[in-house]
Parts: sequence; structure tokens; C-alpha cells
Amino acid sequence: MTTEVTSFTGAGPHPAASVRRITDDLLQRVEDKLASFLTAERDRYAAMDERALAAVDALTDLVTSGGKRVRPTFCITGYLAAGGEAGDPGIVAAAAGLEMLHVSALIHDDILDNSAQRRGKPTIHTLYGDLHDSHGWRGESRRFGEGIGILIGNLALVYSQELVCQAPPAVLAEWHRLCSEVNIGQCLDVCAAAEFSADPQLSRLVALIKSGRYTIHRPLVMGANAASRPDLAAAYVEYGEAVGEAFQLRDDLLDAFGDSTETGKPTGLDFTQHKMTLLLGWAMQRDTHIRTLMTEPGHTPEEVRRRLEDTEVPKDVERHIADLVEQGRAAIADAPIDPQWRQELADMAVRAAYRTN
Repeated sequence: MTTEVTSFTGAGPHPAASVRRITDDLLQRVEDKLASFLTAERDRYAAMDERALAAVDALTDLVTSGGKRVRPTFCITGYLAAGGEAGDPGIVAAAAGLEMLHVSALIHDDILDNSAQRRGKPTIHTLYGDLHDSHGWRGESRRFGEGIGILIGNLALVYSQELVCQAPPAVLAEWHRLCSEVNIGQCLDVCAAAEFSADPQLSRLVALIKSGRYTIHRPLVMGANAASRPDLAAAYVEYGEAVGEAFQLRDDLLDAFGDSTETGKPTGLDFTQHKMTLLLGWAMQRDTHIRTLMTEPGHTPEEVRRRLEDTEVPKDVERHIADLVEQGRAAIADAPIDPQWRQELADMAVRAAYRTN
């Protein structure tokens, strides 16, 4: 199984090349762990039924289709910065579990967002819906595709739990908080989209618990706990909350203004699904006509983009991202870790906030 991963660590020159190299070595072990785990599952179901095998293959294809491995990277960096032993297989299992949980969330997100593309390929529910159509099977192809997508997403969730069970027990409390928060955040996101109320406070809460904590804050703390350094939690939390919010705000801007050939998914999904992001919440407070553009038939995402630019809210969001990055860097500046790892975390804050996909 070969995986092409856009490494979150490899972004330009770095004075502490050895720090990056250690992280990359562990990330490769995470890839190997995911590959061996999924190969074993495929072997287990190979003799059972081709439909069972197809489900494992669909999940494997998504896991191995690319990705930045942001959550495993923060988990591993938090662990190594805390003095964790690079040879410990437990941290590899924890990081692999985080990536598998992320894949589960992506599959379910694509169904909720009615997205046809992920990482430049058809989404799982789209593939199964097309399969239903092509065979002329009974029932509704959309319900079939979404149903199978939910089940394969749940399979990834089960696998994530199985992987994290191989991690040090000290990570489990933080892991359970992460799992519950991402689901609560998703519920809040769906409700906010249905209500379509310009409430920046709710938008920030959704961004925080659905994305920020799940992406940066809790993976970092899991790493520290795995290394028996709970004393780092306060600095990691402050850093993670700020950088996590910046990460999500960049995601909002990429959805609105990004290049789908780089992001691997359609742009403008937040508009068509009425997602109440902080970007849209701020813009609607300044210009009520944006609500009309998003809710009444006959308007295009391009019209919404132009109107957003007219409000200059995207510039305000960029300034807020810059402030959040500085907050994160300041939070880690005096953390009781090696200076090379402080610098690495400071650099990671910039890469998370200013990525292009």
C-alpha cells in the first residue's frame, strides 16, 4: 500500500533539521501502522464477501489518497517536545488513531455537506450512489450511497478506537473529550446552518470545538500526556486554542476563495450549505443582502464572493488570523521545553494558519 501524503512538516528550510527529521520518521511509522492495520482488516474480510471487502477498500482508498496528517503531526510534536521517547510504539498508535478519526469525520462531513469530491476524487457516498444507479438496484440511490457512507465512516471511527487502545493509557481521557467534542461541534454546526442566524459567538464556538481543539489543542495534550508531562497542558491549551481557531478561519477562507484544484474539494460549499462561519457571520452583520444571495434561488457562489469582498470582512479575518498566530507563538515562548521544539511549534502555527489547501 503506497500513500502520497502532503507532509505538514516539510515547509521550507529550518535551522533545526534534526527536529523535523525525527518528526518525519515517526510520521512514516504512522503511515506504516495505518497500512498494516488496514491490510490485516482486508485479509480478515477477503474470504467473507466481496461487499465487505469493498467497504474496507473504499476506506483504505481514502486513507491512502493523501492528506496533510495535521493531527498526527501535532500529537507527535507535542510528545517529542515533552521529551517522549521516539521509539515508543504507543505514540504511533495514538497518532494513527487521530488520523483514522479524522477520516471518519471527513466521510460524515461529505454526506452532511452534500459534497461530491474529496481529495480530488469522488466521495464515498457519491461512489456508492453511482454504483446503485449503474446497477439499477431497488430503492433510492442517494439514500443507499449516504447510508453506506455513514456505515464506512462509523467503521473508521471503530478502527480509530482500536488504534488508540494501543496508546499509553494517559492519553485516553483527552481522546474521549476530543471524540465527544467533535460530534457536539458537528451538531452545533448543522443547527447553526439550519437557523442561519448571524451569531459570531456561536460561529466561534463551533470553530473551536469542531475544529480547533480537535485539530491542535487536544492532539498536543495527548502527546504531552503520553510523555508523562501533564505540566505542559496549560501552555499547549493556550497555544492550541489560538492556532486552532486560526486553522479553522483559514479553512473558511479557502472554502470561499480557494482553488479547488489545490483543496481537492469544491469551493463555495459553505455558501450552498448555509454554513454560518465567522466569515459569513461578520459579513452578514455588515451587509444584510448577503443573506438574500445565499438563500434565494438564482444567485451564484461567485456573487456571494464578490459581495464578501465588498464588505472587507475577509481582510478583517486575515488580521484576526495574524493576531491568533502571535497569541499562539507567545503562549509557547516560555514553555519548559527545548528551544528547538519551541521554534518548531512556532513555525507550525504559521504553517497551519497560512496553508493553501
